[in-house]
Amino acid sequence: MERVLARETSSSRAFAASIAAILVIGLCGYALLETAVRAVGQPPWLIDPQTAADRITALPAGVAPLLLGVTGAVVFAAGLFFFLNAVLPGRRARHVLADPRAAVVVDDEVIASALARRARLAANVTQEQVMVVVSRRQVLVNVRPTSGVPLREADVLAAVQAELRAMALSPMPEVRVNLASSGVIGA
Repeated sequence: MERVLARETSSSRAFAASIAAILVIGLCGYALLETAVRAVGQPPWLIDPQTAADRITALPAGVAPLLLGVTGAVVFAAGLFFFLNAVLPGRRARHVLADPRAAVVVDDEVIASALARRARLAANVTQEQVMVVVSRRQVLVNVRPTSGVPLREADVLAAVQAELRAMALSPMPEVRVNLASSGVIGA
C-alpha cells in the first residue's frame, strides 16, 4: 500500500526522461548519419564530423560573442531543467488520509473546499468571502468579513484545525488565517 501512496503523491519523471532520450537519440542518429555519409565518400549532409570537432575545440575563436552567450544560456537552461527534475522531489497536489484498511489520496482542491466550507460556517460569511489555499506544508485561509460584524480569527483557526484533525492528513499542514482589513457589504 505504501508504494501505491508514494506513486499517487509523487509526480512522474517520464516527461523529462523522454525529452532527454529524444535529444540523445537525435544527436547520436545525426552523428551516425554524418559518419556513414563520410565513410561512403559523399559530401557531409550539414557538417563534417571532423570539422565539427575542430570547431568545438577551437571555441570561442570565430564565433560572435552574442551567439556564444545565447548558446551558453540555452545549454545552461536545458541542463538546469534536467538537473532540477532529477534532484527536486516531484510532488502532486495531493495528501494522504490515514485509513488502516485502504489507501486514500485526496486532491488539495478537495481539501481546500472542505476547509473553506468549515471556515465559512465558523465566520458566518458567504462562500465568496472565504478562499483557502492548500499546499504540502501550509493551509492559508483568507477571510473577508462582513462590514460591521465582528469576527474572531481564533474561531476560524480553531474550526479549520478541528477539520484538519478529523481528516488526519499526512503530512499535517500548518494553518494560517488572514482576516482582510476591509469588509464586504453583507447580503
